[in-house]
Amino acid sequence: MNAGDKLPVIGPLGNGFPVEEAVGKRVLLMGGGIGVPPILELAKQMVCEKKQLVVGYRDAHTFLKKEFEKNGQLYISTEDGSVGTKGNVLDAIRENGLEADIIYACGPTPMLRAIKEYAEEKKIACYISLEERMACGIGACLGCVCRSKERDHHTNVHNTRICKDGPVFLSTEVEI
Repeated sequence: MNAGDKLPVIGPLGNGFPVEEAVGKRVLLMGGGIGVPPILELAKQMVCEKKQLVVGYRDAHTFLKKEFEKNGQLYISTEDGSVGTKGNVLDAIRENGLEADIIYACGPTPMLRAIKEYAEEKKIACYISLEERMACGIGACLGCVCRSKERDHHTNVHNTRICKDGPVFLSTEVEI
């Protein structure tokens, strides 16, 4: 490949977070790991009554902290307790008594699974961005499926294609 060469690109693929649903609501934006930068970008776009940003890190290396502070009320959790709440993002929510009408979350699957359970328990609408390797990006190979509540018209089973139908889902629509 040389400078100036043209490359074929397919994109953008899938969907994004429904930011319009946050208008006039108390929002929790939650990120962990590689889900931290997307949550910052979402926070920049969001217009809502109350924007609460809950970000989880392993340790004191809290990248993007200053940018987060410009875009809402920031709460940090660290696994080692070096900054903010010791534990995970849900520990930070509980410790700070945070409440919301809607949750948007991006991060590793175990974190999303815990947030999904929390949202269902509290009866809060919750959107999660699933992380999965996507071989084809158009839903043909079925390499990125997850279990879904509804039957997929393409495969006639309870699967949904993360690359085509997601990566953002209402948490009650998928099993993770």
